[in-house]
Amino acid sequence: MTKSKKEKNSASELRYDLVNNDWVVISKKRTKKWSEFENGKKRKKVLSKDCFFCHIETQNTPTLIFAGGKEIPFKQGDKIPKNWTTVCFPNKFPAFEADLELETKRVGKFFSVMSALGFHEVVATRDHNKPLALLPIERVRELIDVYQSRYLKLMEYDFVNYIFIFQNHGPEAGASVYHPHSQIITTFLVDQDLAKTTSQAKEYSEKNKGCIYCEINKWEREQKERVVFENEHFIAICPFAYKSAFQVIISPQKHLSYFEKITEEEKNGLAEVFKKVLTMIYKGLDNPSYNFYLHTSPCDGKNHDSYHWHWTILPKTYKWAGFELGAKMEILGISPEEAAAFLRKQK
Repeated sequence: MTKSKKEKNSASELRYDLVNNDWVVISKKRTKKWSEFENGKKRKKVLSKDCFFCHIETQNTPTLIFAGGKEIPFKQGDKIPKNWTTVCFPNKFPAFEADLELETKRVGKFFSVMSALGFHEVVATRDHNKPLALLPIERVRELIDVYQSRYLKLMEYDFVNYIFIFQNHGPEAGASVYHPHSQIITTFLVDQDLAKTTSQAKEYSEKNKGCIYCEINKWEREQKERVVFENEHFIAICPFAYKSAFQVIISPQKHLSYFEKITEEEKNGLAEVFKKVLTMIYKGLDNPSYNFYLHTSPCDGKNHDSYHWHWTILPKTYKWAGFELGAKMEILGISPEEAAAFLRKQK
C-alpha cells in the first residue's frame, strides 16, 4: 500500500470501544451545524435549481457516469454529459479518506485509535423528486449496475476489506440531502455485526452441511405468510423475528455469497423485487423515511462461501424510546405476518 502524505492529525478516525468490542467513526468533516441537532428539526424540500446533486459539476470529479443504461466513458477534465441518469462521485464530506496512512495508536490505558482509511462515494440518480419507488425499473436496474461496477473497482485496493452500500431516504432515516442518493463506504475493518453473522453461517454450514439462509427461505416459501414478493431469482420477506416494523429482507433464491458476482439476469430480477417492495412501502406507508443496506461477504481474501448476501430495508415507522435504545430490542405493534399481508395488498 502506498504511503500517504496526509498529516497524521486527520479529520477522520476510528475509535475502539473496549467495553462493546466495536469501533466508531469520528469525522470532523461531517460535523453538523448545531441547528441540525435540534430535536424535531425538519429539513425543508430543496428546489431542483438550488440542489447541488442536480448540478453535478459542483461536486468532486465523477468516478462513474451512466446515461440510459450505458456507462459513459469519462476522465478528469471532461464535461459531464447533460443526459446523465446515474452518477457516482467522491463525497465532499467523507467519513473515510483514501489518502491516509493505515495506523493504529494507543490513547491512555484503555483506548485505541485507527485512521479512518477508505473511500466514501455518493451515487445520485437524476430525478430530483423521484425516490426509487417512482423510478422506472430500468433506472433501478441501472443503479444496481453502478453498485456492482464501483464494488468491483474498489475491492481492488489492498486496504479495502469491506464495502458497505446503503441509502438513507427521508429525514427520519438520516438523509441530509433531499435529492435521492445512495452512498458507498469502504473500510479496512469488518464490522462486528457482519463478522458475527458470517461466523454463524460458517458454523451452521459445517454442522448441518447446508446454508441457514437457503433453508429459511425454503421454509418461508412453504409457509407463504411472511413472503412479500418473489421471482425466479430473489425473495423478499418480513423476517419471522424482525427487528423493526415492516422490515423486509431481499435475498437470492439460490445460494450466492458475493454480491459483486451477480449476473445480468440476476440484476434484472433484483431490480424487479426492489422496485415492487419499495413501491409497496411507498404506497402502503405513505412514503416513509427508510434505510436500506447491503450485507455481503467481505472482500478480505478469506473464504466466506457459507454466507448468503442480502439487502435489508428498514422503514422508519416510529422512533425508538428508552427501552429500545437501552435493551436494543424493539417493542413492535405489528407482527411480520400482518406487515407482509399489508404490503402484499399494495398495488
